Amino acid sequence: MVQTRPGAVPAYKRYLDEMPGVPIQDLWTDIHPIGAQATERLGYPTQKPEALLERIIKASSNEGDIVLDPFCGCGTTIAVAERLNRRWIGIDVTHLAIAAIVSRMEAAFPDVKIERHGEPADLGGARALAQLDRYDFQNWALAFVSARLIASGADGKSKKGADRGIDGVISFLGENEKTPHRCLVQVKSGAVNSGDIRDLKGTLERENAEMGIFITLAEPSAPMKLEAVEAGFYRSELMQHDYPRIQILTIAELFDERVPQMPPRFSPYQLASRQKRDSQQPSLFDERAGSAG
Repeated sequence: MVQTRPGAVPAYKRYLDEMPGVPIQDLWTDIHPIGAQATERLGYPTQKPEALLERIIKASSNEGDIVLDPFCGCGTTIAVAERLNRRWIGIDVTHLAIAAIVSRMEAAFPDVKIERHGEPADLGGARALAQLDRYDFQNWALAFVSARLIASGADGKSKKGADRGIDGVISFLGENEKTPHRCLVQVKSGAVNSGDIRDLKGTLERENAEMGIFITLAEPSAPMKLEAVEAGFYRSELMQHDYPRIQILTIAELFDERVPQMPPRFSPYQLASRQKRDSQQPSLFDERAGSAG
């Protein structure tokens, strides 16, 4: 019993860790949807709060168990499973979703090691994918440079005539760390020529975009390279550096780990702080939490 002052009504002091509580019911109203300003919001319409997945995973598994998400979308289940020290397997039908998950995991857990399966591992595999389905090839190539797909339909394929010469976009830091600029991406799996680069120049002007990347399975010709050089440079005041305004990247070069030259990426995954796994997070009643004084 405690009495805050003489004459006050005594109150019974109860401690949270000693209370039996009430078993959780099948209707959960204490976990709210992700708000528009939430730091974990990634822009996916079906994204679930991490608190919801944390409750489900804790209730249905133990540390070291395997969590399977066969429709892993933006990777919330995977991220929470990693934080809770579970092993995990994520499956998704699109290459872009897998690339988004990898970006999210690497931003939250810099030391994580991820194995990727079901993607072309060499130039021959890339050619086979292009012959099988050019849209899948396009999505895979965009994922190679971590670009976001533009003008996709419900089936994940670009709507015919709707992309206006834009297959993907990469957001990068502009005048400051909060202002994104755009690099437009085009992907070609067939024959290419200098007219494709001129078209990309026109697309940049029309869309008022700062930079452009042209990804091609075929080797570019000398006139194509000249067109790209004549496009000039983009000046980043933030980085105090000039970058080629239009860059041609072949699939072979991407396999050789060549990356686009541009300022640092503007990533929603980096807006949230890096996460710690449960073993690194002392709880309220954990002696490791320490004390002040």
